[in-house]
Amino acid sequence: MPQFLIQFAQQHEEFRLPELEALATIENVQMTYNPSDYSLELWGKGSSWDDLIEKVKEHPERWPQYLHTTFKFSVVTFGGTIEMKDKPQIINRFSFTGFLGKIDLKNPEEEFLLIADYGIEPDSVVAHTFYMGRLVGNGRRDLIDKFNVKKRRYIGNTTMDAELSLIMANQALCGSGKLVYDPFVGTGSFLMTCAHFGAMTVGSDIDGRQIRGKGKASIYSNCEQYNLKGRVLDALVFDVCHAPWRRINGGIFDAIVTDPPYGVRAGAKTLGRKDPAKQATEPRMAVEEGVLAHLLPDYVPPTKPYEMTEVVADLLMFAVKNLVRGGRLVYWLPTVTEDYAIDDLPTHPCMELISNSEQAFGQWSRRLITMEKVADWDSKTGLGAPSGDMNKSTTSPKRPGHFGFRDRYFAFSAVENAKRKKELKEAYQKGGSEGVAAYMKELEEKKKNSQP
Repeated sequence: MPQFLIQFAQQHEEFRLPELEALATIENVQMTYNPSDYSLELWGKGSSWDDLIEKVKEHPERWPQYLHTTFKFSVVTFGGTIEMKDKPQIINRFSFTGFLGKIDLKNPEEEFLLIADYGIEPDSVVAHTFYMGRLVGNGRRDLIDKFNVKKRRYIGNTTMDAELSLIMANQALCGSGKLVYDPFVGTGSFLMTCAHFGAMTVGSDIDGRQIRGKGKASIYSNCEQYNLKGRVLDALVFDVCHAPWRRINGGIFDAIVTDPPYGVRAGAKTLGRKDPAKQATEPRMAVEEGVLAHLLPDYVPPTKPYEMTEVVADLLMFAVKNLVRGGRLVYWLPTVTEDYAIDDLPTHPCMELISNSEQAFGQWSRRLITMEKVADWDSKTGLGAPSGDMNKSTTSPKRPGHFGFRDRYFAFSAVENAKRKKELKEAYQKGGSEGVAAYMKELEEKKKNSQP
């Protein structure tokens, strides 16, 4: 079996292998790897350039098929630098391959990489591992710029970062002929990225204001911007808990990709009243009009808060009922870091956990959960029993780390604000206005480095 070396450019380290495995599934590639160093297959690996040359020379049978193709060599570094003036000398050391084709630096038929790995230590000045291999493909980093939210015609305060949206589309195995649904569509980020890979997409939301947008800016203007009007089918307004989708044996959707509202920037809502005693038992007639109130064109149904544990449980059960076998559920789960445990996730016999990757923000984090439907639903089996009692204390038995997330998040914010005021006071006492300026600069750097 041939070996390859994959260099990851994606900045979210925990998400790299799950996305790679999803891409291998999409392309039907059988793959094994060493998770300790992510190394797959290549032409040679050594502890120095000299050692690498000897390793490459051990397999001359690889060279003849590229004897007359146009080619180029590139010297690449990871975690360090090699001066431009030194690169030709390094390349010339591999002339023993005997390639006779024309050197083409712009559009070669084959490109060969010479890689020097300096490691991840910031003060490392000497490379410790060297590789040579034939380039078989590049990633699509250009898509991050294409779907950059700063360049998008319509965004909202909950619009998902472009890179993370693309990762989720890959982990959902999006491709031509698939139908993908986002039940908390918001401004439609996932509709765009999933449709880019060929899927037909549809979304819904209980709040139609984000779907409709403002003025000429809406989800539909983004469809025009990315030329995806033929793949983004629609964005509908309804409560996913009372979804109008027709039940079909075997399921409807090939994937469900979503970011449920946490109640931080946008609160989760579902139809109903906070006080059940105020819920009408009979349909009410509108005053004067003489028709049922809920049939009037300006009728707005009452809503109530939608607790995060209920959101996640209902989402999983919806996936069980409406995914096709082999379909995937990909969603974000916010959680309090110190309270999180793997058994916080709701489970179902029809669903198998594929990956669980964390994006940390200090006291809280969000986890990208990917599950796959592995069996048809029998129309009876519900979710697995929760590991804790959600109506009792947080200590015994334990409640999930995402229970009451909104209130706990804002509690963290209050503590953080008090801490910041204290630090600002101390900075002023030590260095006056210059001390405050230095503190604010340091704070901005920390904020910049922690952003998703």
